[in-house]
Amino acid sequence: MLISWNWLQQYVPLSMSQRELEERLMMAGLNHEQTHVVGDDLAIDLEVTSNRPDCLGHIGIAREVSVLWNCDLKIPAARPAEGKMPVEKLVRVRIDCPDLCSRYTARIVRGVRVGPSPDWLVNRLTTVGIASINNVVDASNYVMMECGQPLHTFDYGKLSGPEIIVRRPIAEETMEAIDHKTYRLEPRMCVIADARVPVAIAGVMGGAGTEVASTTRDILIESADFDPISVRTTARYLSLHSNSSYRFERRVDPAGIDWASRRCAELILETAGGELAAGAVEVGAMPQRRAPIVLRLSQLKRILGIEVEVETVRRILAALGNVETNAEPEAIPGSPHPLPLSAGTMQAQSRERGDTLSVVPPSWRRDLTREIDLVEEVARIHGYDKIPEDVSVPMAASSRRREDRVASKVRNILTAAGFDEALTLSAVDEASARAVQVWTQGEPLRALAAVIRGADRLRTSLIPSLLAARKTNESLSNSPIELFETAKIYLPAEKLPEELWMLGLNSGRPFRNVLGVVEAIVAALNPKLGLRVEDADVALLDPSASCRLLLDGKLFGYIGQLSAASQ
Repeated sequence: MLISWNWLQQYVPLSMSQRELEERLMMAGLNHEQTHVVGDDLAIDLEVTSNRPDCLGHIGIAREVSVLWNCDLKIPAARPAEGKMPVEKLVRVRIDCPDLCSRYTARIVRGVRVGPSPDWLVNRLTTVGIASINNVVDASNYVMMECGQPLHTFDYGKLSGPEIIVRRPIAEETMEAIDHKTYRLEPRMCVIADARVPVAIAGVMGGAGTEVASTTRDILIESADFDPISVRTTARYLSLHSNSSYRFERRVDPAGIDWASRRCAELILETAGGELAAGAVEVGAMPQRRAPIVLRLSQLKRILGIEVEVETVRRILAALGNVETNAEPEAIPGSPHPLPLSAGTMQAQSRERGDTLSVVPPSWRRDLTREIDLVEEVARIHGYDKIPEDVSVPMAASSRRREDRVASKVRNILTAAGFDEALTLSAVDEASARAVQVWTQGEPLRALAAVIRGADRLRTSLIPSLLAARKTNESLSNSPIELFETAKIYLPAEKLPEELWMLGLNSGRPFRNVLGVVEAIVAALNPKLGLRVEDADVALLDPSASCRLLLDGKLFGYIGQLSAASQ
């Protein structure tokens, strides 16, 4: 996530040095990658983990800064001037797939003048690596990088009719995206459509047919919440990734959808003129109240090993939100309506009962669900550096699972025998999936999207993957090549696939030497078990140098030398 130093100062005072900012944010969980100069600005590259989508916008980073330095956070009011024309007379919205789109809002701005953006807007987008398109598109990109909520702007005049329909694609339906490539849509995807055709791939990319151009006069602003799994699957299937899909895949703040829409309208009016229709069309579910989390203050001492004053805890948690659960819900800055507590913010000035605090997490922090999550919040803001290295923390002895002990023993035996452990993908191409089918004759399961090019079948054996790894090592003249892997295979079943842990070996040694290694493994795990060898007829293997292994009368595995035809 690229952050502009100049842009960040709009929301929070940056009285610290650049290096101090980078180090404090890193200690709070936002790892600093690099910083480079862009014009008169600094572009600070921060690593944002998948559980912190709230930090995929400048306001989210500014909120972290405000908590760490105990300073004020300023969020734009987003109160655009509205005209007299009700938006309901201009557009209708219908959601036909609520499982893929939980909420959709639309606003209309009429009479805009599309042209170049002002220098301040161009400069800020340039710093974060986004090219300027025009004042309307730039406004939507600006808001996305400001708060993390992706938006899309349609040329309202190019829509077929006044209705927006959120639906699944019809069979064989296609759409030309704004990258001017045509994509074949699948029924499991979600699209935004007018009365005739899709005009956007939901959460991923808009369509070329309604792209904002110099001739555009009326704008429809979309701000919505799309299912993360649907967006991720669609982006991977189409190999079409965007800043929008990146954020929808990690979830957006349901309480910030309307604010982002108003903010975008405000910037369009400022940079492109026009008149905003009164109100907004909102369809779908509103943010729901979240359950409070109880924090026992004694847990801080038990887990962190240090005392943290109650007022410090309350200040930290309150600074991450600003709404008290025992007070009337306040509005988000600029919002004309009070927010429900669920969509509000975390606060710690809640009902204190003895040594506990009850807090309601903010809508933008879906990762906060348990008491331990609040302990971590206090620790990272209070400062991990304040926890002494020699602090005494009570610990309880743990035991390893039987499966882990067996896997560890197998690894030790094989590495002692000269094998190296391999780690390969669970998905293979169709030819590899069908090459070795000793555990099932069923059709290999197919993934919705390929992990890598062509690899869209879940493997039913480890051998094809190990053979591919061997081929790669041979091409690099790596020798010797003795590989093993312990991993799952996936066998087709009526409902869910059957997942089985397997051990796979690939060696350049004679057949009997490999058999000896397997016998050593069995003897080390349980010497009382009897290993028996039988003839086997397996594709790819030489019948004269292969066998089937039985362990106490049950099928245990296969060993064999590749036949001359398969090499």
